Amino acid sequence: MLKNREGERVPQVTFRARKDGGWLDITTDQLFNGKRVVVFSLPGAFTPTCSSSHVPRFNELAGAFKANGVDDIVCLSVNDGFVMDAWQQDQKAEHVTFVPDGNGDFTKGLGMLVEKTNLGFGSRSWRYAMVVKDGVIEKMFIEPEVDGDPYGVSDADTVLNYINPEAEKPKAVALFTKVGCPHCARAKALLTEKGLDYEEIVLQGGITTRGLRAATGAGTVPQVFIDGKLIGSADDLEAYFS
Repeated sequence: MLKNREGERVPQVTFRARKDGGWLDITTDQLFNGKRVVVFSLPGAFTPTCSSSHVPRFNELAGAFKANGVDDIVCLSVNDGFVMDAWQQDQKAEHVTFVPDGNGDFTKGLGMLVEKTNLGFGSRSWRYAMVVKDGVIEKMFIEPEVDGDPYGVSDADTVLNYINPEAEKPKAVALFTKVGCPHCARAKALLTEKGLDYEEIVLQGGITTRGLRAATGAGTVPQVFIDGKLIGSADDLEAYFS
């Protein structure tokens, strides 16, 4: 039975991380003292749910967390420093601090170390999130102890909703572009000017104009979506902001 540790201090350990090609020691005190920190821990780097959902959404909502009093977001996993460093680069998660609990000392001290030998993983962290204030666990979000890899209560939106149910979240923005398209460059510059992060889908390889027309009803780029709504071209985007 995984115990909720709210009100307790986090375990005191030193993490061995990789940074800029060298080793870096990070202590628990450095991570948590005098700060309010959100931690989310997961079974393993490069695994499907962790890479497609858990990490990206925390990175996406980092600005909202900061605006609501969170000093840092920490992703922790029982993986070594090389793996966590490579995973952070692969994820392009510049707003999240990746911490390798290579020996599982922190996870074990928190009572969240579980065996996943059936998958060939050995000892790993159970999936959870927590809010830590000045080294003391303020709130924990522990996934239910069921078979598989549950993911429903330790997600970024749930944690942010606890911190502030009225927190303003960033708009979800995506746009279809082509290399060398001046109107695409204009749309991207406008989004940047308005402070909106976006995901760019470049029409090349398997993505064709036919696919663009099927998705947007238009055959020209750019085509911009904001919060699931098709805005349209660069001119349409200017009109949207005006």
